Amino acid sequence: DKVIDHYENPRNVGSFEKGDQSVGTGMVGAPACGDVMKLQIKVSDNGIIEDAKFKTYGCGSAIASSSLITEWVKGKSLDEALAIKNSAIAEELALPPVKIHCSILAEDAIKAAVADYRKKHNE
Repeated sequence: DKVIDHYENPRNVGSFEKGDQSVGTGMVGAPACGDVMKLQIKVSDNGIIEDAKFKTYGCGSAIASSSLITEWVKGKSLDEALAIKNSAIAEELALPPVKIHCSILAEDAIKAAVADYRKKHNE
């Protein structure tokens, strides 16, 4: 089961220096369940996401969603990363309907990280 795998062996846990010009940081939360997700991307000079890290405080589905999206965005352009939909995350992890909000958080977090990076670069 992919949720359990990503929960027990989460990929890319950690953080980058927030002030680094090549780093975009997205912090989102879901008051309904208390989940908080911090997702960071490290972008190369040619606009490709080289690396991604996350720290998530929440349920297994939230951690699994964060872990999966950090894997998916590596090697993608910012626009390609923005095209990742929560439905794809939910489908990949086979999330039950009550946990769909976890995949939405992951989508929101990547959007926030890209927006933060672009703001640093006046894009």
